Amino acid sequence: MLVIARSMGELSFGSLMEIYVEGNRENGEELYPQEPEARQIALAEQDFYDYLQNDFFTKEQSRYMILSEEGRYVSALRLEPYRDGLLLEALETAPWARKRGFAAKLIRLVQEILTEEGSGPVYSHVSDRNVPSLAVHSKCGFRKILDYAVYLDGSVNRRSRTLRWEPDFPSEKTKKGT
Repeated sequence: MLVIARSMGELSFGSLMEIYVEGNRENGEELYPQEPEARQIALAEQDFYDYLQNDFFTKEQSRYMILSEEGRYVSALRLEPYRDGLLLEALETAPWARKRGFAAKLIRLVQEILTEEGSGPVYSHVSDRNVPSLAVHSKCGFRKILDYAVYLDGSVNRRSRTLRWEPDFPSEKTKKGT
């Protein structure tokens, strides 16, 4: 089942953190090295919560897309306005659910919705070292357009690439059935 959250109240933050457990551990270690591990993770989760509440969900068109299987969050991504379309970011699958096709399934469900909505292109920034994510993006029709990433704040990362997917819209003839 696809969960679409446009506000904090529409998602289970605790369930979402189960997906991002590794990233929160890494961020906690990096940002709060003086703290014990449990506190590092708690602080990273609070930072994540604050970002979503005070920044991400304040932007029109921003939404969290979460794949749920048997009532449990398994994969998630964020969409927010970017250039002439949307930016897909924070694609992650829960560690226990990896290598089962959930990320590709989530992206395809999102692509179906965006195509129905008449959305513009979707961009994604993926690290050159993240071979699994690059493979999933390619499988879902994303193509490399830049050898670097330009983030929302204008910063550039030369160790990531920018990928783009363009929805295929039926022609007007096809829509009218002629």
